[in-house]
Amino acid sequence: MRILGWIAIFGERHTVNGKPKHLNEALVRSLPDQGPVTMVNLVRFRRRSADGTGTGWDAYLRYSTATMPLIKARGGTVLWAGNAEGLAFGNGANNRWDYVVLVRYPSRSAFLDMMTSPEYATANIDRENAVDDHVIIAATETYSKFKSS
Repeated sequence: MRILGWIAIFGERHTVNGKPKHLNEALVRSLPDQGPVTMVNLVRFRRRSADGTGTGWDAYLRYSTATMPLIKARGGTVLWAGNAEGLAFGNGANNRWDYVVLVRYPSRSAFLDMMTSPEYATANIDRENAVDDHVIIAATETYSKFKSS
């Protein structure tokens, strides 16, 4: 797992049961949980899905379809998602990302509740088939033009 920025919440491998192996649950629980948190997802796709059923993007779409109800059930929402075009600043070595997603949760505990649920473990199998690498950075808001919820 690569540490990106100051916190890497999630790495790219999973156990047989689909639970995310590199969820830094103790770290997330140790952070203050006094309001919303935005999870910055950086994703690098496989050319072909590891299970052979299409591309990495195809598998990620299956994962997204399964996780959106889980996110919404916990009061979360996707703020923004888009294709990464390239590293505009910094050392480009090993920092190629294909997709960026900002997901806001009402609390860290809501994020952890989803990530540790049996339903997420099932959906995570498609994520694992989709990605070569995936990190999630926990971020608290210090400034935003987005309207607060």
